[in-house]
Amino acid sequence: MEVQEDARVGALVGVVSALDPDLENAAVRYSIDRSTDVERIFNIDSITGAITLGKILDRETAGWHNITVLAVEADNPSQASRSSVSIRILDVNDNPPELATPYEASICEDAKPGQLIHTISVVDRDEPQTGHHFYFTIAPEAANNRHFTLWDVKDNTAGIRTQRTGFNRHEQNVYLLPILVVDSGPPALSSTGTLTIRVCGCDTEGTIQSCNATAYVMSAALSPGALIALLVCMLILIVLVLLILTLKRHRKGHLISEDDEDMRDNVIKYNDEGGGEQDTQAYDMTALRTLYDFPEVKSSDSGPDLRSLPHWIQNSSNADSEGSSATDFSVFRGYICKKVQQADADLSVPPYDSFQTYAFEGSGSPALSLSSIHTLSTTSEQDFSYLSEWGPRFRQLAGLYAAGHPEEEGS
Repeated sequence: MEVQEDARVGALVGVVSALDPDLENAAVRYSIDRSTDVERIFNIDSITGAITLGKILDRETAGWHNITVLAVEADNPSQASRSSVSIRILDVNDNPPELATPYEASICEDAKPGQLIHTISVVDRDEPQTGHHFYFTIAPEAANNRHFTLWDVKDNTAGIRTQRTGFNRHEQNVYLLPILVVDSGPPALSSTGTLTIRVCGCDTEGTIQSCNATAYVMSAALSPGALIALLVCMLILIVLVLLILTLKRHRKGHLISEDDEDMRDNVIKYNDEGGGEQDTQAYDMTALRTLYDFPEVKSSDSGPDLRSLPHWIQNSSNADSEGSSATDFSVFRGYICKKVQQADADLSVPPYDSFQTYAFEGSGSPALSLSSIHTLSTTSEQDFSYLSEWGPRFRQLAGLYAAGHPEEEGS
């Protein structure tokens, strides 16, 4: 039996029949031994014996199929016979022709015009009954080619010839020539293959010595040792770059810290804006005033009452009234030592780093004494009660200079 390769599923392949010699027109049942048709490519009608296609055929995969058909009597299944059926797949032109390998050719730089440089052939998986016949031509996209021509030899091969001279591999070392191949069909199928032509240097006898493409391949094909050395160099370079960046960043941070330290050394903070400011709480003014908590000295024509002054001032005044010409500095020394002891013993008193003292200028100075201690014995210079008459803006200043009452000192 024969069937076309492009036959559809269900197409009739052939019919088998069996006769019973014992009984004419006896019913026979047909089947296929599936061990001979594992892929179930064919089916058979159990009554008529018609063999049909169960799958699409491919002659390039299998050109022949051999199956076994069983014939069994319908009334006596023990009576059976086996018959082998061979099915040939008829070829259909369903594969286009292709250029045979290799797809490369070489040409010398000093090639002459019309010189044959390569012969091409074609392969086709189809097997037409009339045999193969192929047609060659340069593809339309390369119709304006001025370097090579194609010569169809008419024996299913074609030759490539040079069309000019003066090839130079330094100017252009590779030429691509697309070639169109068509078979005889039916139906006629075609394909386009590209032939790579390399320009090479040849000796006087036309033997190829070297090509640029060969040099490129040799230079690109590095040995394993060279590749390892290249990778090590790249790794060292990356490590050096990272080390330099780290050192620069560390150095920059160090310089910034030094600049910050210099700026902090030059910053001077003033937390005390004076007792006259209403918006500051620099010091506890009550604690400061306790050191100078003298009774209020009221102005009068006869001068201040000596009993309202500290004892050391009273003693100094008594000494002056007795006409003593010498100044006793032990009074000042004792007063200062007493204040130092009081400041050291009292933890609520703010710390003081220095004492301000004034020497005795003498009684013969026309400008009198500049000492604040001496001026306490005068009559009216230490009376600041007039500040309370200057208005609300000077009320706090008047309160700072207001003296206590004599009764408070006595208590």
